[in-house]
Amino acid sequence: MQRKIMILGASVYQVPLILTARKMGLYTIVASIPGGYPGFALADKVYEINTVDKVGILKVCQEEQIDGICTTGTDVAVATIGYVCQEMGLAGVSEEAAVRATDKAQMKEAFAREGVAAAKFRKAYSYEEVCRAAEEIGFPVVVKRVDSSGSRGITIVNEPSGLREAYHNALDRSRKEYVLVEEKLEGTEIGVDGMVQGGKLVFLAPHEKFVYHTDKITIPAGHGFPYLGSERLQKEIEKQMRLAVKALGLDNCSVNADVFVDNEKGKAWIIEMGGRTGATCIPELISMYYGFDFYEKILQNALGQPVGFTPEKEGVPCMAKLLMSPVDGMITEINERKLERMREKGIAIKLDFPVGHAVEAMQNGTTRIGQVVMEADCVEQLDQTISRVYHCIKVDGTSLEELWKR
Repeated sequence: MQRKIMILGASVYQVPLILTARKMGLYTIVASIPGGYPGFALADKVYEINTVDKVGILKVCQEEQIDGICTTGTDVAVATIGYVCQEMGLAGVSEEAAVRATDKAQMKEAFAREGVAAAKFRKAYSYEEVCRAAEEIGFPVVVKRVDSSGSRGITIVNEPSGLREAYHNALDRSRKEYVLVEEKLEGTEIGVDGMVQGGKLVFLAPHEKFVYHTDKITIPAGHGFPYLGSERLQKEIEKQMRLAVKALGLDNCSVNADVFVDNEKGKAWIIEMGGRTGATCIPELISMYYGFDFYEKILQNALGQPVGFTPEKEGVPCMAKLLMSPVDGMITEINERKLERMREKGIAIKLDFPVGHAVEAMQNGTTRIGQVVMEADCVEQLDQTISRVYHCIKVDGTSLEELWKR
């Protein structure tokens, strides 16, 4: 009998997961809010339902008698996955752990209880409490929405005058009544992905992290493999990741963490950890570097199958970045001929939108217009390729390469 997998979300981040599920012979059911999401056209069956509606999603899953449920690239659906797994006895994260992993305040409280190295923090229910927290912690601080990902609702504040705007930015669109005020750590930010099965962290993949900088936030832009930290630092990263997994109670799921490191001192601090795989091309890079299909591993784990992570080839340095626009506008031209010549050289270029589609100016990790994944020895090599790709795309008659130079 064909096994059924429920995939929450139908955006560009879930498309590779849906395609891999179909390749594995699984019956794919996709649930998402209504919209022009590309994953809808690829699934065997579609339900237009909000992925945070855990009761509604559970009812669908019970009616369909699914064998597993998962997502990738988003925190929004993780608590629902935990609820469904718990109610149906499926392999996957528990609801309690999922809630801790999707509420940054509860996450930090769990880290503090278990001795995970992390930034000082305060939970704040009002602007006045935000001000007190910032004064106690000391500027600069980071004010965060507690239930979002992709840098949404996050502001770096250097002085008291910026706190009010940061507070309202964090509270806007949040389903919670409180925000998080956090110490701004110094060091290098990296990403760390992995997988937990049977209560053990069975796979760990630290990687370089690339960001776009604005005055108030940093936006995830991409990643690179391998991460070349010292042996001492690599051991500290593994130690803190294991402590964080234990603190949150995560099991039978992928994990994705933002980590600050000091290579010279061999120190690592967990900024936050999610109970799902990261976005910004991380599964593609893991697959490219280790030689196995990481999307397949995610699906196998969700179905309760044992998962192995023996590399299938010698790792070759590889990197990826999201493509973004610095302005609002419309795509007026794409030079497909030049892009195809780059693809023939082994560069994986994916554009999310065709000519005539509107694009938004870079705001967070969701305002992407595509991605580039390639073998590369250094970020300069990647950036040169990105520049050539931007030259092939025009927004309102001007190439993105030119728009980024302005």
